[in-house]
Amino acid sequence: MSEETLATGRRKTAVASIRLRSGKGNVDINGRKIEEYFPLEIQRKTIFSPFEKLGGNNRYDLVIRVRGGGIEAQAIAIRLGLARALVENDENLRHDFKEHGYLTRDSRKKERKKYGRAGARKRFQFSKR
Repeated sequence: MSEETLATGRRKTAVASIRLRSGKGNVDINGRKIEEYFPLEIQRKTIFSPFEKLGGNNRYDLVIRVRGGGIEAQAIAIRLGLARALVENDENLRHDFKEHGYLTRDSRKKERKKYGRAGARKRFQFSKR
């Protein structure tokens, strides 16, 4: 493995930058521990799901910088970045990750508000009289 692998993951307005280093499994997200940043177990499971194929993240240290979006979008952005970084290290993982959808960028974003409307599609209340 090279000294350090960089990858980026995105979801809605969340952008995650992942640094993958060989190490003992330490995870640093914006200078905080993962349990502190993502208190829910399901969010941590989402993030580490690409590691299930490898049998845990004990071989790598992660330094993650994430900003924008909500907590859930950030978790999915981190998962995408992590999968991309692991594929960069080991090309054999690409097929399995693609099968599980880890390498697919969810392109859905919030639709812009239009003029003459209350929101993107909602209209103002219609009054007959």
